[in-house]
Amino acid sequence: MTRKKPDTENDDELDDEGSLFRQAVRGARPLQRDFVEVVRQRPPPRAMFRRRDDESVLRESLDGEIDDLEMLAGERLQFRRPEIGERTLRRLARGRYSVQDELDLHGLTAAEAESALRDFINECLKRDYRCVRIVHGKGLGSGNRGPVLKPSVNHWLRRWREVLAFASARQIDGGSGAVYVLLARAL
Repeated sequence: MTRKKPDTENDDELDDEGSLFRQAVRGARPLQRDFVEVVRQRPPPRAMFRRRDDESVLRESLDGEIDDLEMLAGERLQFRRPEIGERTLRRLARGRYSVQDELDLHGLTAAEAESALRDFINECLKRDYRCVRIVHGKGLGSGNRGPVLKPSVNHWLRRWREVLAFASARQIDGGSGAVYVLLARAL
């Protein structure tokens, strides 16, 4: 490999820089070829279940019925599965079915109420009860935030396939602060 003579001033400058570099590294020795083990740092800790919890909250908020948005403390609740006729729902709302057991959720937090309601419904199914009453209250003590248990009970009962229908109770049985629940027969 032959080196060309500098033709221009730029080449002279490059050659000068090259000689300056060689002078600067004249006493340097090459590194040994031993490989250095790279220590990998652990990733910073993060909440593993936060994303799942956030997704769960979003999913629950999207699962709600439009009727829930219109429901206020005095509104009546009604729901029936497609296989249940309007006549059956009307009879339920008028208190024509014999109430075989009752659960009062007053004073419970939403989490406690959901657990108690689930246990109650499962026990009623085991006993082959057909109609029960759930007292959730009207939410009058909840202040500005409105009822807490009422919309939650509305949502939970709709999720369980064993619940065929429900309707707000007659005034004498709690009115819009309670619901009659029609349960499926045990198989």
